[in-house]
Amino acid sequence: MQNHINRRKYDRFALSPMYSRVTMRFLDQDAFDFEGHAYDISEAGLKFEMDRPVELGATVVLRIDLPLDIHGLPPADNRERYIEVFGKVVWLDEEDMNVGPVKMAAEFTRFVRFGDKQRLIAHFCSGKFMRAA
Repeated sequence: MQNHINRRKYDRFALSPMYSRVTMRFLDQDAFDFEGHAYDISEAGLKFEMDRPVELGATVVLRIDLPLDIHGLPPADNRERYIEVFGKVVWLDEEDMNVGPVKMAAEFTRFVRFGDKQRLIAHFCSGKFMRAA
């Protein structure tokens, strides 16, 4: 039997990709022109997919819609339905690069709006979401 040690600093939470919208823009753009879906999230980063790959090491701005809870309820305040973060692309699934949407991961470098980090933590640590393996 193999023992796996969790080297992650923060818990990851699994998301249902078809219900976990992510939009993205580059720093020199004003509009969130890229849209995809999230697979898992922590307070430090996100695994997601987009229709086209982003260069490894690129700095991007991600707008992440907070998913519905297990009862199908969104956050009460519309401004709290998403968070925005600056992130650095740290991983690309090279197997996906030529066959469709590309899975990638971004490390969060800074939250854009005051309170977004606390809102993210409170949303996922509420006990209503499953931890990712």
